[in-house]
Parts: sequence; structure tokens; C-alpha cells
Amino acid sequence: MWACFVTLETIVCHPDVNRKNTKTGTITSDRSSLPKSLQNSYVSAQSNYMLSLILLQYFYKLEVLYHASVQGTNDSSVVSKVSAATQGYFLDDFLRGFVCKVSRRAPLINRGYYVRWKAVDHCVKQFLRVTEGCTRRQVLSLGAGFDSLYFRLHAEGSLEKVVVFEVDFPDVAQRKAALINSSSHLREVLRDWDPQPHLPTGNTPARRGSQYCLLGVDVRVEKDVEAALSRAGLQWSAPTLLLSEVVLTYMDTHLSDGVIAWAARLFPHSLFVMYEQVRPHDPFGKVMQDHFLKLNSALNALSHYPDTAAQRQSAVTVDCYLCCIQGWGSCVCLDMNQFFLGLVSEKERRRVESLEPFDEFEEWHQKCSHYFILTASKGCLTSQGLIRAPSVSPVPCMSPTLSPQKHPVLPITGGPEGPHVEGLGMASAVLGPGVILLTGGSGRGGRGGADMVLIRGQAGWRCVCLESRTGVRMYHTLTAVPGWGCIVYGGRSSPLNPIGSVVRVTFDPTSLPDSSAPVSPVSECLSLTEMVCTGNGASSRWRHTANLLRYRGRTVAEPVLGDAHFLCVDNQHWTEVPVEGDPPEPRHSHSACGYGGGVVIFGGLSGGGVPLGDVVLLRPTDEGRPKIVHSFSTLRGGAEPLTSVMLEGHLYMYSHSAHVIGHKLVILGGVWLQAEGVPGLAVIDLTTGGSMEHCLDTSAVPWPLMLHSFCSELLDEEGAAVALIGGGGNCFSFGTHLNPKPVTLDVGLVL
Repeated sequence: MWACFVTLETIVCHPDVNRKNTKTGTITSDRSSLPKSLQNSYVSAQSNYMLSLILLQYFYKLEVLYHASVQGTNDSSVVSKVSAATQGYFLDDFLRGFVCKVSRRAPLINRGYYVRWKAVDHCVKQFLRVTEGCTRRQVLSLGAGFDSLYFRLHAEGSLEKVVVFEVDFPDVAQRKAALINSSSHLREVLRDWDPQPHLPTGNTPARRGSQYCLLGVDVRVEKDVEAALSRAGLQWSAPTLLLSEVVLTYMDTHLSDGVIAWAARLFPHSLFVMYEQVRPHDPFGKVMQDHFLKLNSALNALSHYPDTAAQRQSAVTVDCYLCCIQGWGSCVCLDMNQFFLGLVSEKERRRVESLEPFDEFEEWHQKCSHYFILTASKGCLTSQGLIRAPSVSPVPCMSPTLSPQKHPVLPITGGPEGPHVEGLGMASAVLGPGVILLTGGSGRGGRGGADMVLIRGQAGWRCVCLESRTGVRMYHTLTAVPGWGCIVYGGRSSPLNPIGSVVRVTFDPTSLPDSSAPVSPVSECLSLTEMVCTGNGASSRWRHTANLLRYRGRTVAEPVLGDAHFLCVDNQHWTEVPVEGDPPEPRHSHSACGYGGGVVIFGGLSGGGVPLGDVVLLRPTDEGRPKIVHSFSTLRGGAEPLTSVMLEGHLYMYSHSAHVIGHKLVILGGVWLQAEGVPGLAVIDLTTGGSMEHCLDTSAVPWPLMLHSFCSELLDEEGAAVALIGGGGNCFSFGTHLNPKPVTLDVGLVL
């Protein structure tokens, strides 16, 4: 592009081209007087010159649009922070001064912003504690936006010998200053605040108080930031806390690396605290990236530093990337699951969990696994302010044995594009060969909707939608009863409205129309009757399991349950079944499969919010009364169970699906907290206790495949083919993602 300018300038300045009118003083260009060898070059150069100007204007507009988009994330963020504060997640009476209207966000978003606030606040308090004896301390917030840190610290009486500097784009700083000026509540804290901007050399807008300085300057331009801070009175040698909350990720990597580098170089006694995204390549990460791309604020640094180990490398050894510039001496990085479960007290966690009805555990844990808090230090004093990982991890250590082979997942065949089935929290049951009933769940239209039947014909699978007769429910069970149909039990319409009804679904396969018949007669194959049951039935629940035996789950009052009940289908009578011995830990969102005359239970989420990894076999006793023996047993070659033998758990997960095929427990999908990536296909040998994790090849699936809150069914008697149906979730503030179509997986090779 620049060559075009040089060529054009040379030709235009040629004396034979430019001729001055002595009367008017104007200069005209006449390319006809040029040598023929230069005439074509003149035309080409002139065209390239105009193209260059157009491109420069285009890229300038893109830069302006990009700045506006990034600044727009600040506006959305502060609204969410206000929502969390209003609901009592944390105390902050000053944030309201930065929004026009208080809007209530979903509980998942409130929790997400709480854990962000809590992590940063934890680091700030730690810095202030270790520097308490210093004569001067500084906080430098990079890309501060509408953060209220100064006002909160003032209200808490924590500003002794502390000066707070905030840096952001000039437009953002100007807007923040205007909001402060218009709020008597904020102005009362800043009694010595100068409402008029100072424009010293360099034209950097600055508003100052004795302990607070707001600077409008682009963080990416090192010389401007350094000059502005020097003029504002920042002392480079004083202990300084540098804060960066979701700021560096929007920059090109060389610019964000540059910010980390100059901070390490200029502050000899400092603590760098960074809160950002991580893990962009799994399904949740892809939805997260797409969200920010649509907002024209791509997460640039995330692709270069995709995991917590790379983020530590970015901060600790930034000299490796920047010509051996001295980097940070020490670094600790925790994702938000590690922080929340390890560094937030149990009492505080219980308080937060009690604030709002909540049932989005999968999305909560995935959100927390995709954000991290990082602290890096320079100097002996500030190294004491590093965030400390708990001595004993609350998340069980897990290093699954990985198979080198990937197993392909394929969209299910049928019709031009295959059947369209989406929803989370649905339940499924095989009614007969090639017939799968789906009930309940939540889709784009909300909870409830139509029940569905998947039917396999000669042309593949098709989906028939039926008017819902099982009611609005999700996270319920649909248990197949050989010979006549299935039973629908439990679920919830909301976290405050569990369902206790039992519905009998009778299926008549003889009336099932063939693939060429109209779809409407399918409803004639099914009859639904609500069962009136007697006996000692348990409280209504959801996220339980049922294999003609209802087990565990959760209720409104109880986050996890540990009981078991037996339903005699013939006389419609409930019986509570006590568990002898040392009972398994209460849980929900686990799996339970029939095996060895009993039920094998795996995984689930504990009452403490930690995934479980035990494999437990429950079998009835030989006595006449209905009891279940908790045998912790492993079967060897079909022999009698060896009591008091516990299967060693190598996998800790929940919200998965499972099937027993032979003596193998096949586990599909789920949510875990300990390992990179997402669960795929795991196999536990019930005779040895050994396990193997297999990765899934989803390259043939043109959407992010989220395998939680889904259902699965075996498609043949051998159990080699499995259909994975539904699944997805609310991906924090990035939107809802639902798997649009069922997929199939061949598990025959791992058996």
C-alpha cells in the first residue's frame, strides 16, 4: 500500500505533469506530457492511491467500531454486577450510580458475577493485608470501566495510605466522571474531587482527588500510559496492585504481552491480578467465542493462551515472548471452580446458594471452568499477596487413562436433514425396536412443549411430535417396563415446583403406522394414565434415577437425597427401601443401571457441589423384606459379589448417561471439574474396576456438541450403537445452546 503512495508522489511531482496557472495560482496535472512509459504507471498509481485511502478509512471505522464494542462490554458488565449486588450476593451500594436502571439477571449470571467479584476482592484484601506497614500503597486498575473499587474500599475504611488510579479509554473515563459528578452519593465519598478534567501536556483527560485519580488513556500505548501516570503522581517504586478484569483478552496478543511486560519492568514491587477467560476449544468455549465475535469484540489472547498453564507462562515468563524482557517472579493461577470450592468458606457458599432458586449446576461449573484468577508478583513483599491454592484440593484429583483412538460421532440419518430434536432435561425410553419415546425437557420455547417419538424406518429416523400429555416437567425419569410401555416419574417445572405424579404410558406396537403413513395416528399407539399410588412414597423430586426403583435425587428443601423406594407397578404401591451398612453418599444427577440382579450407581453431584466418582452395586437381600444391601462389590466373571470391595474411582462426573453392556459400564458425556476438555466416552470394567476414557471425534457434527442434560438409548441388542439425544444449556451470558439433532456413536470397539 505504501509503495503506491511513493510511486504516485514521484509521478505527480514530475515537472512535466504539474503546471501552475500564473493567473489563478492553481496547479493542474497533465499526464500526456509524461513519457509513454510513465503514463500507464500514473493511472495505476492514482487508482492505488484512491484504493489506499478507502482502505485506510475502512480500517479506521473498524477500529472505532471495535473500541465501541469493547467499551460496550463494560456497560453490560456493570448492569450484571448491580443485579448481583441487589440480590444480596455482595455488598456494594455504589454500583447503582453507574447504571440508569436496575435490571434483574438470571441466577446463573448473578452467581457468575459474584464469583468474579469475590475472587478479585480476595486478591485486593490480600494485597492490602501484606502491605499494611508500608508508608504508601497504590492500586492501578487497567481498563477499569465503571468499577466501584475505590468507593467500596472507602466505605470499608480500607484506604489508609492507599491511592487508587484508574485507566480506561478517554470516552469511558469521561462518561464515568460525568456519572460521578451527577451522583451525590458518589460525590460525597470524593469530597476533594475536581469535577473539571485536567488536560496537561499529552491531552490525557484526568480527574483527581487526594486518593483517587481517573485517567482517560489507551492502555495499549505504553508511553502514553507511563507519561499520564507520572503526571498524576504515581510512585513507581511504591508497592502497587495492578488489576486487569477481562481487559487483556480483547487486545491482539503482542499488545497484551506488551502490557504485562511494561508492568513487570516499571513496577519493582507489585502484584498483578488478572481475571479472564480460558479453554476456548471445547463446546462451551466455542459458544463463548462466537458470542464475543458477534459483538465485534473477539477474545484475541484466548487462542494464544487457551489454558491456565499457558496463562501462567504468559505472566511468569513473558520475557520468552518479548526479547528477554524481565518478567514476573512468581505466579499462581486458579480457575473459578478451584477458587469457589477451595477458598470460599463453606458458610459463605451456603449463604450464596440460598439466595435464589437454582438448578443450573452444569452451566455454573462450566462457566467457572472457563474463567480464571491469576496473581503474579515482583518483589519479596508482594509475593506474600499471591493467591494461595488450598493445601488439600476440594476437587478430587483425576487423571483418566486416555485411549489414543478417537471415536466418531455422526448425526443420525433420516430424511433430507435428519430428525430435528432439541431440548435439555428430557427423558427417554425405548418402547420397542426402532421406537424411542421422549418426554418433557426445556427448549427454545421454554419448559414443556410436545412429547416426541423417534421412529426408525427404511429411510432412517423420523420424529413425530405429539401433544404433551405428561405435563410440564424436566429432569424426570422415563423407565421402560417390558411388555407394555414405561413409567414417567418426578421432575420439576421450576426449582420451586417439583412434581410427584406417576404416569403410566402403555404402548401398542401393532397400531404403529409404517413410514409411509400419516404421522397423526402415532398418538393412537400410546395411552397415558396417572397412577394413584399408595404406601410410603417419598417427597417429590428431580435429578433422580429410576430402574423400577427410585433412587436419590433432590427436592426444594434437600439439595441431595440418599433414600431409595420401590414401586410395585401391579398394585401401585410404594415401599421405602432401607440401605444396610455404610450407605453411599447422597447425590443427584447420577446414573443407575440394572446389573447383577441389582443396580449399579455411578457418579453424581454431592451436597457440597463436588462430582462423585464411586461405583456402587446395590442388591436386594434374600430375606423376605425388601431391603437393599450396599455391598461396595465388584462382580468377577458373574460370581457372587465380593463384599466390602470398593471399585476404585478414576472418574468424577455428573449429568452423564450410562449403560451396562456385558460386564462393562459405558459412560457417555457428563460434566467434570478436574481435567482439560470435556468427558466423552468412558468404560469401567465391573469385574476389575479399571477404567478407560475415550475421546470423541465430533468433526462430522456441525455444531458444538454439549453432552450434559441429555439422554441416550441403545439402538440394538448388542449395545454397539447408541443414540445421544438432546442436551445443551444456558451458557452463562453468552446465550442458550441446544444440540439440534440426535447423534449416534458406535461403542462396539471399546467393549
